[in-house]
Amino acid sequence: MTGPQRQGPQERLGSLGPIVFYFDFISPFAYVGSVAIERLGARLGRAVEWRPVLIGVTILKIMGMRPLREIPLKGPYLARDLERLAQWFEVAVRPHGLGTVNPVMASRAYLWLVDNAPDRAKPFAQEVFARLWTRGIDIGGIEAVVDCARQVGADGAAVRAHLDDDGAREGLRRSVEQAVSLGVFGVPSFIADGELFWGNDHLWMLEHWLRTGSFAPGSG
Repeated sequence: MTGPQRQGPQERLGSLGPIVFYFDFISPFAYVGSVAIERLGARLGRAVEWRPVLIGVTILKIMGMRPLREIPLKGPYLARDLERLAQWFEVAVRPHGLGTVNPVMASRAYLWLVDNAPDRAKPFAQEVFARLWTRGIDIGGIEAVVDCARQVGADGAAVRAHLDDDGAREGLRRSVEQAVSLGVFGVPSFIADGELFWGNDHLWMLEHWLRTGSFAPGSG
């Protein structure tokens, strides 16, 4: 497994590629990150490219860990940390209490929209996040996914027709595998100019890196 290719400061400053944001709809931390990274990108004039992963694969299967919220001591800490991060980034989050939510159909729909209606893809993902983490509505079912697509002006019938075909399944599998190959293990994760950052608590470091090309304090 190889990580992202690192660049030197001059190469970095000359590239100005997108910030790549890795997310899973079932993570409230990813929802906070989805809002925060768009604001950061706007501040720096950098595009943000969204890519779905499945933490059920990266954390449970590959890393062999239990869901973080179920780990003694760490689970309660993360619940409190979500409250703090939501306040810091001024993102309203309401834990939904729905139990297990399956993000697979929404993730497939997002990738289909990236390929077939790219101007609707990110608004769709934002609608899915908002439904689950501000309104407490389950986004796992096909009807919920289709309705989210329609709400942002996408062709709901076309989305429905492709949710369970081979191309949709393969697209999501490739997205997860590519993320893993770059070292992504949790969400939110961000890759920018050759560096991988995990968690909203590293967004300050990401911004410093993008501004200066260095991790040294006072650089740039």
